[in-house]
Amino acid sequence: MLGKTKKYLFAAGMTVAMASASVAAKADSVADFYKGKTVTVLIGTSAGGGYDLYARVLAKYMGKHIPGNPTLVPQNMPGAGTLRVANYIYEVAPKDGTVFGTFSRSMPLSPLLKLPGVKFDSLKYTWLGSITKDTMTCISWKDSPVKKWDDIFTHEFKVGGEGKGADPDVYATMIKNAFHAKIKLVTGYPGTADITLAMQRGELDGVCGFSYSSVRSTHDDWIKTKQINFIIQGALEPDPNLPGVPMMIDEGKTPEQKAMLKLALAPQAIARPFVAPPGIPADRAQALQKAFDDTMKDPDFVADAKKLGLDVNPMTGAQALAMLKDIYKTPDSVVKETRAVMGY
Repeated sequence: MLGKTKKYLFAAGMTVAMASASVAAKADSVADFYKGKTVTVLIGTSAGGGYDLYARVLAKYMGKHIPGNPTLVPQNMPGAGTLRVANYIYEVAPKDGTVFGTFSRSMPLSPLLKLPGVKFDSLKYTWLGSITKDTMTCISWKDSPVKKWDDIFTHEFKVGGEGKGADPDVYATMIKNAFHAKIKLVTGYPGTADITLAMQRGELDGVCGFSYSSVRSTHDDWIKTKQINFIIQGALEPDPNLPGVPMMIDEGKTPEQKAMLKLALAPQAIARPFVAPPGIPADRAQALQKAFDDTMKDPDFVADAKKLGLDVNPMTGAQALAMLKDIYKTPDSVVKETRAVMGY
């Protein structure tokens, strides 16, 4: 009996040792692959906006958490409201773990809403995670006659956009159609940095779909000196930093309209999404996902983000994917109404 026990313990020990050796071998393989390499971090907007800033801070620290410590290089790829970069990551980018990127938080809903030009399946990306949740806002410049929510029904509100599927276009169109607001969308700007410049020059009244975190991180002085007005906030929960600013969901008049608004605003929970292409080797995918999670807990990253006014309230890749799978179960009637108010 004792001999059998010894044999069992020996076999169990060998199994554990072999498993440990396998894990170590995989780690060594990933480190060997990434050592001396450059990983490109694609950014679907122009330089200077919120998505750009989040991606650049992530790239600054994430490399040290990837085995082999590759160099991460941010690269802007604006176009079509971040649809260009979403399609590129899915279809064209190398599927070897050397490219990942970020796009509009609304972009993952594009296949569900059957947007034109979409060539990706949101549920098949290699999801790394999201750095934070956020709140969508509409803002107007101090000189605009539109200063509060009620004003958009009595004055023309000229706002900037980037292209179908981009946050500014999605939310401006939705507000116009759902609430019959006097919004005029002027689209085609490369990013929110360009839109806000046009706003300051008086070419536009403001912008919708501009996240509060972006306003705070890139133009905190506007908030402190009251150069902008917050017209509405859009999220599933009110932002404590925006007291007195009406919630878009509360403006819904019927249960059906509230359900539509809930679907449209769900992406605020994955406000700063990062994905890699589908089909990359499993060990590298796991390494990138773990590196993303570890970066979110990196004291240097957190301190740098705080200094820049960036929120860090992360969601793992698995959590982001699970949330999207749940969103994709939305009843067809709600999806159809959401498509209609977004102008599709």
